[in-house]
Amino acid sequence: MTQPVSVAEARAFLRVTDDAEDGLIGLMIEAAAQRIAAVVSVAVDADAPAAVRLAVMRLVAHAYEQRESGEPPMGLVEAWIAPWRAVRL
Repeated sequence: MTQPVSVAEARAFLRVTDDAEDGLIGLMIEAAAQRIAAVVSVAVDADAPAAVRLAVMRLVAHAYEQRESGEPPMGLVEAWIAPWRAVRL
């Protein structure tokens, strides 16, 4: 699966200018994509809707900026992923 957001895109979103933390940012992208993929009914890859890709970046940003606070809450991105949320009966 291709990642929904490249490390370069995430670095730009985070306003990080060097590549010293590219490994960490890549790991955060993967983790955020997995969390979102668990609740939406669309593929979370480079072809995902813009709102889903933005949700990944928002979770990455929160994880990057709030490293000490633990896992980012899904409430941060709920409005963006709601149209693609998988219905569970």
